[in-house]
Amino acid sequence: MKTIAAILTEQRQPLVIDEVELPSLSYGQVLVEIHATRICGSQIGEIDGVKGPDRWLPHLLGHEAGATVLELGPEVRHVKVNDRVVCHWRPGRGIEARGPIYTWRGRKLNAGCITTFQQYAVLSENRLTPVPADTDLELCCLLADTLTTGFGVINNDAAVKIGESVVVIGCGGIGLGVVMGAKLVGAHPVIGVDLHDPKLVVAKEHGATHVINSAREDLISAARHILDGGFADVVVDGTGNPGVLEKAFELAGPQGRCIGVGVMGHDRKLSLNTLPLHMGKVLRGSHGGDSRPAEDIPRYLRMIKAGCFAWAGFVSHRCDLASINDAIARMRCGESVHTVIHFQPGK
Repeated sequence: MKTIAAILTEQRQPLVIDEVELPSLSYGQVLVEIHATRICGSQIGEIDGVKGPDRWLPHLLGHEAGATVLELGPEVRHVKVNDRVVCHWRPGRGIEARGPIYTWRGRKLNAGCITTFQQYAVLSENRLTPVPADTDLELCCLLADTLTTGFGVINNDAAVKIGESVVVIGCGGIGLGVVMGAKLVGAHPVIGVDLHDPKLVVAKEHGATHVINSAREDLISAARHILDGGFADVVVDGTGNPGVLEKAFELAGPQGRCIGVGVMGHDRKLSLNTLPLHMGKVLRGSHGGDSRPAEDIPRYLRMIKAGCFAWAGFVSHRCDLASINDAIARMRCGESVHTVIHFQPGK
């Protein structure tokens, strides 16, 4: 069986769109048809080599999607054929299967437990969570990471309490989920920070009480003007930029929590005075908000059905796979908030 796919062949170069051969299913693997997949900033990090030289080239990409189960490998128990599923990078229920090996132009093509920039994919069982058949496919993409990670940052990493102040630096992608999560737990104020006005508009629509365009205003002084006392209880940095993270740490109060969500380049360093850490300030990184997709996704779907929050408006751009490099370019310049690739528009 063959599928069209986007392939990373060389770091810091455009993805190659080509046909690849799928392997037969092994223990714990599941064949799915991908209907919609979101482009995440993590994939741009992979392309750019944020974590260093890539030892697995060429390989497939993508880690959040809405899909249908087509076929089950040996011992798969938690999903069944024809299930609509959320495809996510955080482990859920079931078997942690080995990464499949695809074939491309007669050579081995690597893939991990999940790749979604392709119409058909072989995924590990524990990267799939079944959802009701009528679940919107774009919502599936958001439940795979934006909402589960964003809410997890608030609930698990920062443990935000009612009335605590939250500053979110970077309001695209995961940052928008963090903003909404802060609103849901009763944080106040919730301050969204970004360089691009369209992202700040969406952040205000989904929970930010105040916004700061840090291209025009000084982040520290503008935030302190809004905050009673001049410090935030929680500051979340989605940029991974050392200079921005230093400001985030400065803005957090003496007992505040500074959470790094954005991944810093492997060759960059942070310069901090560590005395505040001894006095109770917290600096920590986030790994997907310690989300648990199998438990979190059904809870969030119940909340959406009950009208507790609305996700409409999160997706700003849509495209097909052939346009993925153009879509990535729009993300780099800050034009898009969330971009979803559709393989079969309207399905």
